[in-house]
Amino acid sequence: MNETNWYQEESAKFQTGKAFYNPQSKLVRDLGVLAAKVYKQDRGSLRALDALAGCGIRSLRYWQESNADYVWVNEGNADNSFILQQNLSQAIASGHCQITHQDAHRVFFKCYEHRDYYDLVDVDCFGSAVPYLSTMLWATKIGGLMYLTSTDGRTLTGHLPENSIQAYGAIARSHPAAHEQALRLLIGSTQQQAATKGLGVEPVFSLFTGKTYRLMMRLVSKPNLTNNNYGFLAYCHSCGNYQTILWRKLNKITCTCSNSAITVSGAMWLGELHNPQQIERFIILAQQLGWQKIVELLSLMKDEIDLPPYFYKLGEIGRRGKIDIPKRSHLIKALQDQGYQAAATHINPQGIKTDADLETCIAIAIHI
Repeated sequence: MNETNWYQEESAKFQTGKAFYNPQSKLVRDLGVLAAKVYKQDRGSLRALDALAGCGIRSLRYWQESNADYVWVNEGNADNSFILQQNLSQAIASGHCQITHQDAHRVFFKCYEHRDYYDLVDVDCFGSAVPYLSTMLWATKIGGLMYLTSTDGRTLTGHLPENSIQAYGAIARSHPAAHEQALRLLIGSTQQQAATKGLGVEPVFSLFTGKTYRLMMRLVSKPNLTNNNYGFLAYCHSCGNYQTILWRKLNKITCTCSNSAITVSGAMWLGELHNPQQIERFIILAQQLGWQKIVELLSLMKDEIDLPPYFYKLGEIGRRGKIDIPKRSHLIKALQDQGYQAAATHINPQGIKTDADLETCIAIAIHI
């Protein structure tokens, strides 16, 4: 093939043929490589299953950069076979790679049937991730990682509430922090599916790219849902404040503004979006690799870990306070100076996470 048909990400050189490839998603693949490298450092071995492989770029990078011991590359479209054979030729020649063209669910169940569990299961699907939330568990080793994609933003952000009930068994309503809600609904739904098997999941990191949602989760041996980390998010359209609601108090929802314009979303995951120890490890490794953009993203994630499960938009603060929109870094520092927790969020470049209510944010912003 002509040299102009080749692409390169880090050390991985590959062709795409007619398979879908989005160069803007390199950041997502970088994070996957980091998680896989750290896993291999900790566990000593890494077997990866790329269930919806496309042109095979993720598989290739797991093989080359994360030093995977074995890679199962599955792509449902057999027309991509030649490209995959080309891109993974060295891995195939080593005897530590197989390429198949099967339905992803069949692959997962085959893993379960043969007790052939994988350390990393990558499910880069298009549209709703719901069909895979349960079946990907069958292929994952206890302690192993699952890297899940969803592009079902309209349902998860409350624009299609009836669809959210059908798909996630939860109500999704629209509000300013709805993209964080999307991540939490996905984690909560995966937790539910794992719990039906007597298992649980722990978020390693949760990412919204501006278009897609990506979750790296670890499968654990016991259910991880509790009354404190699984519940509901209430938003008051009148005053703009949020509150988390545990299921036992659903019949007692009120707002301090005494207005009844409250919408409730859930049930969803209310715990941490990212694992702090893992994020620290990723930052160190990304610094060693010279991946500065990844370091900056991971630093944002690190700062938002301990804050409430929602955020406020600067535009909303400006509109409700009838003031010029404050600079995010200035408002964060002003809130911290007043004794509040506050940080930027990776989810929205104009969003802040804080334990102060919106009225306090406005009052402080007025004097910046």
